[in-house]
Amino acid sequence: MLLLIIVIGGLSWYVQYSLKQKFKKYSKITLQNNLSGKEIAEQMLADNNIYDVKVISTAGQLTDHYDPRNKTVNLSNDVYNGTSISSAAVAAHECGHAVQHAKSYAWLNLRTQLVPTINIASKYGSFLLIGGILFFNTFPYLLLIGIVLFAANVLFSFITLPVEYDASNRALVWLNTKNFLSPQEHKGAQDALKWAARTYVVAAIGALATLLYYLSIFNRR
Repeated sequence: MLLLIIVIGGLSWYVQYSLKQKFKKYSKITLQNNLSGKEIAEQMLADNNIYDVKVISTAGQLTDHYDPRNKTVNLSNDVYNGTSISSAAVAAHECGHAVQHAKSYAWLNLRTQLVPTINIASKYGSFLLIGGILFFNTFPYLLLIGIVLFAANVLFSFITLPVEYDASNRALVWLNTKNFLSPQEHKGAQDALKWAARTYVVAAIGALATLLYYLSIFNRR
């Protein structure tokens, strides 16, 4: 089991490395229409009749996200101001989440409902797992509680998969329908989003393997 976790860790590194290389490559290719990530995001929102969501710039790299609490599409500076294939892909993807929210996409709603539980699990889960292993003879069920909390994180990881894939699909369909990208640019955006989605797949599999590892420790003891 430990070997499996190591293998998944190596796979995770490879996927992350490949993702960075893909985005580095496509960030250097300027769109023929010269539209910025901000302009693409605003257009996609308007085309989906979404007028209560703001597109704003946020600091950092790969910090792009949609916040359903205040209805904002947060784009990193490079994506917000950029006019590259990467900027278009990321901006449209994050707007895909806004479209999901507007249309009450079931998987997004479920993930949102789980956030308070996940916050608690992330805050206390690691301490309970470590404490449960160190003091198993004295508090045998401390480890089990930690495992249950960690299992919530695993569930959240797998629920995230359809949310991310659907957002990318919505983005790519919209970009293709509106002819915002040339065929070659669209292929690049598809490639970039494909590798981004794979990071979530590897993370989910890694979380599941780790959960099984903790369960094996509990069963042995």
